[in-house]
Amino acid sequence: MPRRIRPAPVLLAVLAVLLSLWAVTARAQNDSTETDSTTVDDIPPPASKRITAVRITGRGIALDGRLDDEAWRRATFVSDFLQKEPNEGSEPTERTEVAFYYDDDALYVGARMFSHDPDQIRATVTRRDNSGTSERIIVALDTYHDRRTAYSFSVTAAGVRTDYYHPDNEEFDREYSFDPVWEAATNIDSAGWTAEMRIPFSQLRFNALPEQIWGINMDRWIPTKNEDIYWIPVPKDGTGWASRFGELNGIAGIKPSRRIEVLPYVAGGARLSGERDPDDPFNNGHEINGRAGLDFKMGLGPNLTLDGTINPDFGQVEADPADVNLTAFETFFSERRPFFVEGSDLLEGDGPGYFYSRRIGAAPHGYPDGDYIDRPENSTILGAVKVTGRLPSGMSVGALGAVTGREEGRGYDADSRRFDTVGVEPMTLYSVGRVQQEFGEDASTVGLMATGVARAFREGEPLADELVATAVSGGADWDLRMGDGEYNVSGHLGGSYVAGTSAAITRVQQSSAHYFQRPDAGYISVDTARRSLAGYTAALAMARNGGTHWLWDLHLSMDSPGLELNDIGRLGSADNIDINGTLHYRDTRPGEIFHSYDLAFTAGDNWDFGGTNRYRSLDLTWNVTFRNFLNAMIGFNAGDRGISDNMTRGGPQIATSSNWEVEGSISSNFAATTRWHGYAYYRRTSFDGLFYQVDGGIATTIGDRLEIALDPKLTRAVNVRQFIDAIDGGSPATNGTRYIFSRIDETTISAQLRINYAITPNLSLEFYAEPFAASGRYDNFGEVPAPRTDYMRIYGTDGTSITRQGDGTFTVVDGASTFTIQPHDFNIGLFRSNLVLRWEWRPGSTFYLVWQQDRSHQDEQGERVGLRDVGSSITAPGDHLLSLKLSYWLPVD
Repeated sequence: MPRRIRPAPVLLAVLAVLLSLWAVTARAQNDSTETDSTTVDDIPPPASKRITAVRITGRGIALDGRLDDEAWRRATFVSDFLQKEPNEGSEPTERTEVAFYYDDDALYVGARMFSHDPDQIRATVTRRDNSGTSERIIVALDTYHDRRTAYSFSVTAAGVRTDYYHPDNEEFDREYSFDPVWEAATNIDSAGWTAEMRIPFSQLRFNALPEQIWGINMDRWIPTKNEDIYWIPVPKDGTGWASRFGELNGIAGIKPSRRIEVLPYVAGGARLSGERDPDDPFNNGHEINGRAGLDFKMGLGPNLTLDGTINPDFGQVEADPADVNLTAFETFFSERRPFFVEGSDLLEGDGPGYFYSRRIGAAPHGYPDGDYIDRPENSTILGAVKVTGRLPSGMSVGALGAVTGREEGRGYDADSRRFDTVGVEPMTLYSVGRVQQEFGEDASTVGLMATGVARAFREGEPLADELVATAVSGGADWDLRMGDGEYNVSGHLGGSYVAGTSAAITRVQQSSAHYFQRPDAGYISVDTARRSLAGYTAALAMARNGGTHWLWDLHLSMDSPGLELNDIGRLGSADNIDINGTLHYRDTRPGEIFHSYDLAFTAGDNWDFGGTNRYRSLDLTWNVTFRNFLNAMIGFNAGDRGISDNMTRGGPQIATSSNWEVEGSISSNFAATTRWHGYAYYRRTSFDGLFYQVDGGIATTIGDRLEIALDPKLTRAVNVRQFIDAIDGGSPATNGTRYIFSRIDETTISAQLRINYAITPNLSLEFYAEPFAASGRYDNFGEVPAPRTDYMRIYGTDGTSITRQGDGTFTVVDGASTFTIQPHDFNIGLFRSNLVLRWEWRPGSTFYLVWQQDRSHQDEQGERVGLRDVGSSITAPGDHLLSLKLSYWLPVD
């Protein structure tokens, strides 16, 4: 019998260990007092700090980074910065001075960063939007003065520009897709370094007022000292970002621009096949293509912006990481396409995943029949538009619409030499809309969101029975903040509705997100006549987010069985009721050993709507930062035995094992020129299953222009309950179906290599490569004898026999029944790489030259992979893609 792991003794032992760690940590913190540091209470409140920008008169400013213009010699600089790191509230070790000018078109920033040893100023040349570990100055502007959102502009000592948008009142909630056209220059001299910025008003959103009052904050990071100084530091035990800004006054007589910008592009490419089948009529070894399109941006009044794209091209975007998915559930990858990344924080909302932008332009759903097929890799995005912005009332608005074209695939039957063309994806309209209203002194919010999908099928085509014709979803969400964000109560309430043919709705009911066909789920069933499906989702959470030591959060959520979001959103599985909570004890005060630490205890439970407790888990995690800024983590988790309603993929529930796991990580100081990290994870189950993962990485800067990073990873998983198939002939206990499982021993080895060489901040060469090898060996085939059992009837025992045939198949004899199991062993090798030359040849205009490789091989050996297999993936057959793209930024107004 499988042994059951009881979580309570394990957790008690773990708790004792971590409480000991806490005691040692707390004593180390309390034994040390920072006599030279100012307390958090001594930090001036935002309202007491103001800066005045002065209109330029006479000769203007020549942007060379030297601060030698007459205007700077007459300027009034502010220098009252304070440390946030390493000694919160202390005076900086280096002086920083900043001043502001403006004219009708732009805001000018002049900054002097003094240094006692200018030779130690770190100034690495990197590409734009990659500051690396260089010293930098950051200016953050809350141009709406809404104390919630902000734009940040950063320049390093080497003159590298970085910019991002803060969509919420959090410093590190950043949208790097914000890509304004602005200028900066720097200069290193005997006193330190200086910087000048020119930020056009056309690149900012602000209200049409006679005199502007903007929120402002500034930050200088000195990596050689691990020193982070702010004009207004947010306390470590506090919350907020823009809500704590000071004021930038004096800007008057400027008007919001209509912000009309057009970015046309032309692109071309060639695909070369490394290995082709001479009988494949769709592959002649090469393919040449050319295309053109444009992006455009236009202001809709002073507060809203319309962005659009026609026939967009994303050829320069890095490929997704390799993945072997043996589950019934979809793998969700992050969005990388710039048009969809910008503004995504608002459009995605705070609900259950109503909007997943990767649905737009995804691979077609249908497949043609034939020995050889020709099918588009992605649906063509004919065009997309979005409107985003924030009104003076505090209402944020976001809307997006996109149209993808109809796609067709061709199949070729070699015996009849016949071609067949079928639709693989209909023309589809996607729409998303969201509004969010801010109110109250603590910037609470309430939001509404709606999404829609409409597909245009041709009369009688099979796709209409595979995909729903209409899908809508949405709801309300709220975040009620109290005590300047120290406490909050948040949640959402919404639903979904899909409609289509009865066959399409039946497919939804039977999909892995629902499994309505489960024989022991008395509260749901498949209705093959229904032509629509509806569901709901709800959540309620409360938390303490700020405070000196104790933080906590509680969360309750539920997704009804009929909830369906996967036409435009993201949903792993419905039919969930979750409750979990976390209690933190932290200390952000530096001590003799620790700079800071956090001890967290988490407990969680999950049920389905039939009341079945699927799993219960307890978790303890300790995170610590040492005085030298080395970071470490150790965590323990234990899960009790549960019940799974998806392992049989539509069949009866079966028992899952209890388990325990331990993990740990360690990483170097982020400010070091050579940075490294390591992570290890180990998990055991009561069914003798195991999983372990070891990964790490090292990144270094060579000279002042070359960056190299390597991140290898090894995983091994032994799963004794891997689903294989469901066939007829089972016992009455399983409703006449055999649910066949096996043991699988799976190993994966991969590495991600990045090499970036910056010739100038506007001209860079970037290389990314990922060799990947995976193997899986299947054995110990068996079947589930009855629902909810943890016992597996292994073939070759209990009156059965199993024989492996010469072709790799298995023949199983069970009494009068004989059936065949197909081979599943695998070895996979993949190699993906991108080499990109990026040149911003004029402000806002970019040239790309791209070489991509996509290599792969696969067989059915099942032998465990090693480093040799990772190396062999580099020489596997595959395709080469060469492409170039030229864009030209045209500011119409």
